[in-house]
Amino acid sequence: MDLIQVAAAVAVALVVAPAQAARPFITVASTTSTEQSGLFTHLLPGFTKKTGIEVRVVAVGTGQALDMGRRGDADVVLVHDPVAEKKFVSAGWGVDYHPVMYNDFVLIGPRSNPAHARGRDISAALKTIHATQATFVSRADRSGTHAAELRLWKMAGLAMPSVKGAWYRETGSGMGPALNTASAMNAYILADRGTWLSFGNRGDLAILVQGDPRLFNQYGVMLVNPAKHAHVKQAPGRRFIGWLISPEGQQTIAGYKVRGEQLFFPNAR
Repeated sequence: MDLIQVAAAVAVALVVAPAQAARPFITVASTTSTEQSGLFTHLLPGFTKKTGIEVRVVAVGTGQALDMGRRGDADVVLVHDPVAEKKFVSAGWGVDYHPVMYNDFVLIGPRSNPAHARGRDISAALKTIHATQATFVSRADRSGTHAAELRLWKMAGLAMPSVKGAWYRETGSGMGPALNTASAMNAYILADRGTWLSFGNRGDLAILVQGDPRLFNQYGVMLVNPAKHAHVKQAPGRRFIGWLISPEGQQTIAGYKVRGEQLFFPNAR
């Protein structure tokens, strides 16, 4: 490369670098289920192409995502624990709150099904798992899935921590790693359907319980309140939320499929 080519390359770099550095972005605190299901990989390029706004996702459990919002470490929160979300908003930490989409939880377990847990009744299934002391893997990470699991044990009359024993294994991990643990141990686990459908290491596991209305799994999105944290990027954050709940965003969500099966169902109002 001669001096003229070097000079030209440097000139281009000097022009491109500031432009890249100035590219607007927002930080979205969301769940491991939305990230590990592959939804964001499908969803975000369309928004960025339309708006020029990059979305940087931090995938953690719902409880941790809401904590990020309280600390002002995110601009937008997209999670799936309506009870915790409403507390977050009513306490003034979040604004511009909208339902976005839903899917459902499913009870996964070994095909041999030693607890004989099968069908549509999740309470009956959890009772028989507890009675037989069949190995059950819990995320135990304050995620939306973990919160749902705890509520389901309580509905079954087996409120924590009374159900815990050697058979009950807590991982403190995201949905994918927890499913890996369940696969390795040939254990039962509650999972969101989206991550399960995207999960490759199924081993001898299969869906055993599904279709119970109590397994409904709603996702919501909100802006971190700029009145609490002045640095929140409210204009691009609101633009992202508006796109998610728009016909275009909702159609993009509905279009995400794995092996021909739709993972999330839009229901913004």
